[in-house]
Amino acid sequence: MTITTEFVIRSPSLPLVALAESIPSNQVECVHGLCRERTARVFVVYLDPDDEVAEDELSALDEVTDVTPFGRASGKDVYQVTLELADVVSEAFAPERFTASQVEPTVVTPDGWYEKKLFQNYNAFNGMRTRCEEYGIAVELISISQNPPEDDDSSQYGLTDRQQEALQLAIGRGYYESPRQVSTQELAEEMGISQPSMSSLLRRGERQLLTAALGSQPEVKALSG
Repeated sequence: MTITTEFVIRSPSLPLVALAESIPSNQVECVHGLCRERTARVFVVYLDPDDEVAEDELSALDEVTDVTPFGRASGKDVYQVTLELADVVSEAFAPERFTASQVEPTVVTPDGWYEKKLFQNYNAFNGMRTRCEEYGIAVELISISQNPPEDDDSSQYGLTDRQQEALQLAIGRGYYESPRQVSTQELAEEMGISQPSMSSLLRRGERQLLTAALGSQPEVKALSG
């Protein structure tokens, strides 16, 4: 199960808000990798040509460390911009706590950032909101909706929806990395279940995948002497 959310985040620490305040349209579009990479500092910024924002004006912003013009696309001036993010922003969106995929470009206005993002489940979104608020970043939910099940290979492997959700969360959070990036207790908290239940979901899901891949009774051939 995945959910699509629309929300606005507000904080004086958010980058590019001052730029939106200074231009006639009061609006900047950007694509970024926050929620997916801790080192995400590169934003692709789309500006209305009528705002007449020059490269040197972007470079002059306090948070901007590098600007590369990409030309024009879909009627917008496009720049690759490297930003120096405030600690509260990079910590609030630390990807080891949750991940989200950008559905549409972020719209930066003087009021904050309008975001449309895809989360794995309701708990993942609530975790993001709680963590942002811990760092003084307000989150105002506009809409939230559950997406229909995807047409994927989970049914052919025999996984239940809950097993698939647990495995996808574990993979996304680095549970299967070496060393592990997250504990079963942390995964359980995100899914809103107990740690033993989380461990059981993972074990049963792993067993089901192995059984589907290898067969429940793999053939064993005796060595001939």
